[in-house]
Amino acid sequence: MRSEQRRGLVDVNSFYVSCERLFDPKLHGRPVVVLSNNDGCVVARSDEVKKLGIENGTPWFKIEPLNRSGRLPEVVARTSNYELYGELSTRVMELLSGYSAEQLDALMVSQHVTEL
Repeated sequence: MRSEQRRGLVDVNSFYVSCERLFDPKLHGRPVVVLSNNDGCVVARSDEVKKLGIENGTPWFKIEPLNRSGRLPEVVARTSNYELYGELSTRVMELLSGYSAEQLDALMVSQHVTEL
């Protein structure tokens, strides 16, 4: 008899933004972007920012003047903290490992696949 193989995919929505909100709850419900090294461009966006039409890769220098002019709701920018995101991703992996005897595979810091 052939055993059925099942896989599960866990994708944490806007992972970097979710990590920032975990440590600063005042950010919940506000438009938040996480910027690349040296605060050059957007690498992660909250749903509120996505609704404003701001894309990943948008340079911060193009968003900041719109913030100051009031043409956009205030978009909060956070400098990327890859050490924090890696630590929280490890914690997610540890949590998920309790649900599967099989190996977990991390596709990205925010996506994990496991055998069910």
